[in-house]
Amino acid sequence: MADPETVSFGYEDVAPAEKTARVGAVFSSVAKSYDRMNDAMSVGLHRLWKDQFVHRVKPREGEDILDMAGGTGDIAFRMAPSGARITVADINQDMLDVGLERAAQRGIDGLVWSCQNAETLAFPGKTFDAYTIAFGIRNVTDIPRALAEAHRVLKYGGRFFCLEFSTTTWPGFAEAYDLYSHKVVPRIGQAIAGDADSYRYLIESIRRFPDMPRFAAMIREAGFVQVKAEPILGGLVAIHSGWKV
Repeated sequence: MADPETVSFGYEDVAPAEKTARVGAVFSSVAKSYDRMNDAMSVGLHRLWKDQFVHRVKPREGEDILDMAGGTGDIAFRMAPSGARITVADINQDMLDVGLERAAQRGIDGLVWSCQNAETLAFPGKTFDAYTIAFGIRNVTDIPRALAEAHRVLKYGGRFFCLEFSTTTWPGFAEAYDLYSHKVVPRIGQAIAGDADSYRYLIESIRRFPDMPRFAAMIREAGFVQVKAEPILGGLVAIHSGWKV
């Protein structure tokens, strides 16, 4: 059983401060190859998942949206045409630097880029109409604290959306994906990014993340209502949502 004073880093249990530092090192290591790796690992499916996610968010002109853990800009770029005012926040400046470079290449301006810790956001309460986080919540050291911060910075009537890996319930597929993720993904990471260990951690972090019902309960405990989980590929990935009222 894990020590109550430790948190998970992949399959290890470490001190909270150590996890924060080690996660930071992982994402600094993979920042420049992160998007190519996402394509390789998911066979491009992550693009469809993100499209579906933004469709659920329904960003609108004039809204203020915080995209947390949005470093490389994938979600923000999809929301930008809506006319919403988007703040891209990430704890890792290397990831933000990649996002800034990609935005310049695409001619996307008007986004605000901010280095922020999801557990201790610098924004005043009731600032944003929507809070999004895609494939980032499982890397947060204190997830309940980050959810509480999401609730705090949202306006009343604001909406919370999270896209994250979960646990697929499809028989056969779960076993095949488990084999693929543990045996193949680190090799892809070594081939593309020269870093097998970071991708081994990312896969292990998926395995340690709460399943859909448990994570939904955590969102409710943070104060959100009308909490829903929309499974994709039987729950391999899920879109979680809730409202602040």
